[in-house]
Amino acid sequence: MKQQNYQNHRKIDPVFHVGIALFSLVIFILAITYFFQHVSSQGFLSTIVLLMAIIIVLMAVKLRGYALLLQDRVIRNEENFRYYRLTGQFLDTQLSLKQLIALRFADDNEYPSLVEKTISENLAPDEIKKAVQNWRADHHRV
Repeated sequence: MKQQNYQNHRKIDPVFHVGIALFSLVIFILAITYFFQHVSSQGFLSTIVLLMAIIIVLMAVKLRGYALLLQDRVIRNEENFRYYRLTGQFLDTQLSLKQLIALRFADDNEYPSLVEKTISENLAPDEIKKAVQNWRADHHRV
């Protein structure tokens, strides 16, 4: 795998971003078009088609949201355990979830000091990622 760093750490999931998200958006637009073209002659069918398209879009959004929520919970637990393993203390509750997500890219040698710097300077997630010297790749994100 390619070496991960700040410039290339974002992940595009082709099945979701191109397949599910794009196609559900296209279906939704087509359903709206169909609805307005046929509502007077086929009101019931055009309403059903539009409702089905809305359901498809909502399902795509909710399924992605559930996966991201679960991933965020796992990251919070992993990073709390990692900090405890390295320092013998629990993470400060002042850290936001977005800060924890950004901190996960720091390797074990710089992790405790970067956590302390984040707390003392209230670093934004993007600033945290830019401050990472030795990038710890995460190739298993959703």
